[in-house]
Amino acid sequence: MKKKKNVAKITLSFLLFTTCYTLQAQNNMGQIHGNFELDAQYYNPDSTIGAPPVPEKMLSNGFLNVNYTNGNISAGFRYESYLDVMQGFDSRYQGTGIPYRYFSYKMDNMEVTVGSFYEQFGTGMIFRSYEERGLGLDNAMDGVRLRYNPYKGIYIKGIIGKQREFFSEGPGLVRGADGEVNLNELIDKMANDKTHIILGGSFVSKYQVDQDPIYVLPQNVGASAGRINIIRNGLNLYGEYAYKINDPSTFNHYIYKPGQSLLVMTSYSQKGFSITLDGKRVDNMDFKSDRTQTGSVLDINYLPALTLQHTEELMSFYPYATQPNGEMGFESEVQYKIKKESLLGGHYGTDLLVNFSGANSLDTVNVNDMSTTRQGYKSDFFAIGQETYYRDLFTSVHHKFSKQFTGTAEYAYQVYNKNVIQGQVGWPTIYSNIAVVDVTYKFNSDHALRCDLEHLATKQDMHNWASLLLEYSLGSNWFVSALDEYNYGNPNPAQQIHYFIANAGYTINASRITVGYGKQRAGIFCVGGVCRNVPASNGLTLSITSSF
Repeated sequence: MKKKKNVAKITLSFLLFTTCYTLQAQNNMGQIHGNFELDAQYYNPDSTIGAPPVPEKMLSNGFLNVNYTNGNISAGFRYESYLDVMQGFDSRYQGTGIPYRYFSYKMDNMEVTVGSFYEQFGTGMIFRSYEERGLGLDNAMDGVRLRYNPYKGIYIKGIIGKQREFFSEGPGLVRGADGEVNLNELIDKMANDKTHIILGGSFVSKYQVDQDPIYVLPQNVGASAGRINIIRNGLNLYGEYAYKINDPSTFNHYIYKPGQSLLVMTSYSQKGFSITLDGKRVDNMDFKSDRTQTGSVLDINYLPALTLQHTEELMSFYPYATQPNGEMGFESEVQYKIKKESLLGGHYGTDLLVNFSGANSLDTVNVNDMSTTRQGYKSDFFAIGQETYYRDLFTSVHHKFSKQFTGTAEYAYQVYNKNVIQGQVGWPTIYSNIAVVDVTYKFNSDHALRCDLEHLATKQDMHNWASLLLEYSLGSNWFVSALDEYNYGNPNPAQQIHYFIANAGYTINASRITVGYGKQRAGIFCVGGVCRNVPASNGLTLSITSSF
């Protein structure tokens, strides 16, 4: 049955594409645009880093997006190829197909989309459909979406459909609506007010048949959320509260406790200065269209992360993953630019940044009701649990010394609860100090050399690391780089390994080809608090991206 559905989708998408292309070719109507991406790797077994032999030797993930637009009409599809799935991505993506295709049109104040689509209500705490290719995450909806603007300042969205589950669809049906009112657009007297107020509310429901032999499960599970955003000059206040009725699932060990989440974000900015202060509480808010799934598969909602997303190699060694079953999180950040032509600012000024973020457990009391109501635990809404999940104190100084020479110095102190964040057992809390110096020197308009030197010190886990990245740009087309991560402090001499990777890339217009060779250490990769495991590997890599 699934194969028949895929054939139908491929046929429909092909006809859609050829029809659109014919229209363009014959009548010069509309535009076709898109992009292509291919990532491939040839794997060598390497027992020293734990890289297993790969029977296929070479694996690849490929994507092609094609979109056609003509006035108020748009249509497109995405072809995907996993031959075979690259290591570190879910093996259930195996194969090829067209899992994403859509047709959309706008008329008056209404937009209708049928087929595949992505959408988000508020910050996504009860509904977010999105793609994050680096994580192998795609929970695209397949159904109908309606956007309607009935009156100035009033915006309504409605969705119904099923979520993508690799090359198939999840068993649950997802329905929802979102409304937003911009008071300054709606009320003429407020049009010129300095204070802007936006109100919003959402409701989402999932339906899944109860076939559980043990529990009586709710087949319809509803979640609702309300939000407010107040903006005045440089001040921005945002608050959102979400509530989900009982939703027993594998993820929460089949308890019937309702879920709640509160997110408050504040920020203030003016020229050369900004400050943010954010906080959130998450309690039993995992929300999937299939109650038996784990991980991030078939997630209906998204719980925003309140931790800094690092890009440096060792700074991102211990990233944080949001805990949907319960956490209290916070983040504060201050940015300041020291003025030009001052003692510390120099000729170009100096940028300073301090960020402090973290997460703790909820303050809970277990309830002995697992044979009756199965609430599982009680929790004071504003109390913070004693177990530390994560801390990250980060500072950064960026300075431009001359037209040729710029530099950045960074330091972070991190506390990492590996048992909670990675779901492992028996690890002590990891305390680490990380320092980074990143400098770039431009020889001329075409040639530049970047050097990134990092060090991570910890007495737990694998002890000390050092890394060096050298990257040389040759004009606007070529670059070469070499990275060495060295676990020189590992107490096991056999594990004091150099993870060396060399890359070379060529860019022409909207296309880029990168070839690399070397060793990749095992770890986890996170985007926005959602993570995937990255296994150790050794081999030749190829990456091609192109847009048209």
